[in-house]
Amino acid sequence: MIPVHIIKKIKRIHIKSRRTVSTIMAGQYRSVFRGSGIEFEEVREYSPGDEVKAIDWKVSARLGRPFIKLYREERESIVMLLIDMSASLNFGTFFGQKLEKAAEVASVLAFNAIKNNDKVGVIFFTDQVEKYIPPKKGSSHIWRVIQEIFTFRPKGRGTDISCGVDFLSRIMKKRCFAFILSDFLGQDYEKSLKTARQRHELIGIQIYDPGAFALPSRGMIHLADLETSQTVLVDASDKKTRQAFTRMRRNFHARAKEVFSRAKSDLIEMKTNDSVADSLTLYFRQREKRFR
Repeated sequence: MIPVHIIKKIKRIHIKSRRTVSTIMAGQYRSVFRGSGIEFEEVREYSPGDEVKAIDWKVSARLGRPFIKLYREERESIVMLLIDMSASLNFGTFFGQKLEKAAEVASVLAFNAIKNNDKVGVIFFTDQVEKYIPPKKGSSHIWRVIQEIFTFRPKGRGTDISCGVDFLSRIMKKRCFAFILSDFLGQDYEKSLKTARQRHELIGIQIYDPGAFALPSRGMIHLADLETSQTVLVDASDKKTRQAFTRMRRNFHARAKEVFSRAKSDLIEMKTNDSVADSLTLYFRQREKRFR
């Protein structure tokens, strides 16, 4: 049996996400990701007027004259949601837990995909791959995804971004759009991103709580790591201690952006008090301008 308060959360996010996609974000997803599911079909000799960026330089060099690549557009794309289920996502201060924000983001993305006739699949991960839901269509599929986020009990507590991304690379042979929803507290995942990026389009969504960057000025307090259960005693009344903590948190937070940049992939930063619709719409608009 699912607790009543969990059912209420699922229904609230389901209704809110569906309304967001039907009103605020109508058309945004489609305009950005249209024609994205393409597969290489053949090469043909270059003709005046063809785009230079379509030239296959290896074939052209081998045959001594320019050839271009031709692609076949698929009728549907596949959207994969890689959702971090590690213990740190259960953290929240004034605006709810990071996991709740991840559920809302996943729901909005899934509704957008379904409305565009795309398939949606999910990979839940911690420091291991916890569960795989193959790509499907339909609003009932979205309901299942949201329900799994709130009711699934992972075995692991830590964060290993690589394990989720590597699993994606193994199971997805067709090109897909992969959204990675995490607070990115894991390390050493750059190589995995670069490998997966060769076939798939990767977009990270870094979910964080603004309250996690500052210590309250309250004397001696215990700080607990949700993933390792380790605790440390710090003097929060000391100004230098608070400044050092904030600096450490900000530096660690900035690491994800650097990693995604080197992997030539996008990263969306989203606070727990941010509007999901506004954040995603802004990203879609910026992406559309880049790829015009």
